Amino acid sequence: MKDNIALTVDHVSIDYRDISHMSLAKSLRKDGVKKANIFRAVNDVSFEVKKGEVIGIVGRNGSGKTTMLRSIAGIFQPDEGTIDTHGNRVSLMAIGIGFNPNNTGRENILKSGMLLGCSLDYINDHMDEIIEFSELGEFIDRPVRTYSSGMYSKLSFSVTAVLDTDIMLVDEVLSVGDEHFRQKSFAKMEELIKSDRTVLIVSHATNTLEKFCDRVLWINDGQFMKIGPTSDVLAEYNASQQL
Repeated sequence: MKDNIALTVDHVSIDYRDISHMSLAKSLRKDGVKKANIFRAVNDVSFEVKKGEVIGIVGRNGSGKTTMLRSIAGIFQPDEGTIDTHGNRVSLMAIGIGFNPNNTGRENILKSGMLLGCSLDYINDHMDEIIEFSELGEFIDRPVRTYSSGMYSKLSFSVTAVLDTDIMLVDEVLSVGDEHFRQKSFAKMEELIKSDRTVLIVSHATNTLEKFCDRVLWINDGQFMKIGPTSDVLAEYNASQQL
């Protein structure tokens, strides 16, 4: 293992199996899954991320960006290739996953923290800081299913930003919420980046990537296109969208 490498993605491919066209009985048969339509969401992608590096990921909708992040977070297992986090703890900041909708915000903070490998004492010591940063007030003790998408993103960002992990994965969360919270989130991201946190950001906001990222990875329809300096890759990616 290289001491300065935080993440290695080596020839990773990820498939989705579409069985929506099949009957329940057929899908339960052993040969049913084999005959299901297979869609390759990520195809033979490789890259490395150094410790403390901030990497942006760009690509059109459906290019496999979110699938890649969720695989790095351990939610999906690659069908081919390997993902090595070199013993680093990973947190995923994304809308729509990670929280139990029937539990309160406070309960979800506890569960999320424990899933990140934090001790109960550590989470409780930072509970007030997370709640204060989230600005959810009395909603923190209400079920998450009652939250708007903006409130959900506030809680997700607050948990991941306050609790210490080695690699932080950010999937469009910085673009959600009111203007005040977006500005506060940007300031917090700058603080985290200065503390040498390793970060991967999926975003369609070019200004966000230009502000934070050392390099950008471009994925197109699941295929690796290019990884390099932020300004160079964004210029090439943007030019391709004009065609």
